[in-house]
Amino acid sequence: MRSVLPERDDLAAIGRRPRRDLLAGLTVAIVALPLALGFGISSGMGAEAGLATAVIAGAVAALCGGSGLQVSGPTGAMTVVLVPIVHEHGTSGVLAVGLLAGLLLIALALARAGKYMALVPAPVIEGFTIGIACVIGLQQVPAAFGVPVPEGDKVAVVAWHAARGFFDHPHWWAVAITAGVALLMLAGARVRPTLPFSLVAVAVATAIAEAADLPLPRIGNLPAGLPAPSFSFLDVGALPALLAPAAAVAALAALESLLSAAVADGMSVNHRHDPDRELFGQGLANLAAPLFGGVPATGAIARTAVNVRSGAGSRLAALAHAGILAIIVYTASDLVARIPLAALAGVLLATSVRMVEAGSVKAMVRSTRRDAVVLVLTAIATVALDLVQAVVLGLVVAGALSLRAVARNVRLDAVPIRPDVPGDHTDEEYALLAEHIVAYRLDGPLFFAAAHRFLLELSDVAAVSAVILRMSRVTTIDASGALVLGDAIRRLEHRGITVYVSGIRDGHHQPLRALGVIARLDEAGRVFATTPEAISAARDGLHRAGVLTAVPLGAGPQTVVPG
Repeated sequence: MRSVLPERDDLAAIGRRPRRDLLAGLTVAIVALPLALGFGISSGMGAEAGLATAVIAGAVAALCGGSGLQVSGPTGAMTVVLVPIVHEHGTSGVLAVGLLAGLLLIALALARAGKYMALVPAPVIEGFTIGIACVIGLQQVPAAFGVPVPEGDKVAVVAWHAARGFFDHPHWWAVAITAGVALLMLAGARVRPTLPFSLVAVAVATAIAEAADLPLPRIGNLPAGLPAPSFSFLDVGALPALLAPAAAVAALAALESLLSAAVADGMSVNHRHDPDRELFGQGLANLAAPLFGGVPATGAIARTAVNVRSGAGSRLAALAHAGILAIIVYTASDLVARIPLAALAGVLLATSVRMVEAGSVKAMVRSTRRDAVVLVLTAIATVALDLVQAVVLGLVVAGALSLRAVARNVRLDAVPIRPDVPGDHTDEEYALLAEHIVAYRLDGPLFFAAAHRFLLELSDVAAVSAVILRMSRVTTIDASGALVLGDAIRRLEHRGITVYVSGIRDGHHQPLRALGVIARLDEAGRVFATTPEAISAARDGLHRAGVLTAVPLGAGPQTVVPG
């Protein structure tokens, strides 16, 4: 537990450059305000839930997380997961899911699972991001068209019904506001990327809507402050049904938070995050947020990037961001309530466009066909299924294609026979030995994906009296590989071929002995540490059997090398 708690040095760093950190926190808060409102509304929990999450979860994760530069709060990816949970279990179910997800994240942190998140392949992450961007964009269609949100939890179906409703009764002011906000954000980001054009665009759109008294749906009344913490949402009897969605939320929170923390590390010079502490901090944040009516939270890549670019150097910046949002909640709730939903839809549409790095996607698609397949499949699955299923599917496909590539690289290459040690022996003597003894050198992993091919190749050897299996270059061996090796040995011996083994690495004895692969060979004295010993034993055995009448010392076997 001590390893995941905040350290004294982290807290001491808060006071080193307070002015720069406070300015960075102000900048992030300006960027985060419309995003928190928009993601709260998109999740179905309301703008107040988004603000509560940004304040409470943002402060707790800033204090207890494993990254000094991470900014946490509601995110688009989490919104995508929450929409079906709201439809199925209601708002109280979402709060309970957040609480359970917090406990699961803490369990992952204590189990030291943070380092395994780094094993997610880049094409899976890129496809995941593209899919999220598409889903966020589709979620904004009802607000962008100024129509009520149709029933349903499939975002593409909801967007289609919203579009049909718009064309039945067009609301062009909503479309104009949405497009104007999105275009101002995208154009402004190209000209002056350091300015918070999202807040500027929302402010201008709200002013126009108020001055012209446009008939646009607004955020509506917001409480002038955060609610008192409460467990009133918790229904113990409903918890078993919420475990599966809680696991999905926890998995997404872990993946996105650690990815965001890694982005912060890459943008800074000397900063490095602790993945297990980051999971612990996000777990505490998700325990706290539901008590105040907040949705599940995670590290936010866009806000974290703004934080780093604004000069943040410690946790004070993320804390200041949460504090400034809290001040807005208490002092400007009436003003925030007048923001048109179409303006927030424009903010989120622009955000979804900026999430996709076109250059990175093109480079990854062109790298290998395998990467392109994984990226496209993950992106489609993210839109069609849900985020966790999409990531799992991407991981499975990426792993299967990688194993296929490794297995296809296994080959058997014949090497011309030559003596291992120079001597006074004639070519006739070498040829005589080569007629009776063949050696195979196994290179690389002997595992389930390549074992069957190895069995077919080795079983084809014919017209020899002895086979030496040289295993010093086998990098890894699993149960499937060991069993196939044993099967190949039995097939050779059934045909009257004597098998010798040499060079087994220390770590490979266990699976071979546990599965009884080399027990019989070991008892017969046909397992050796080095290849010359095996060659000598094979030659002596054939000499005793009367197969060889001349014994050419130093002769080398024919060697076949699996690639």
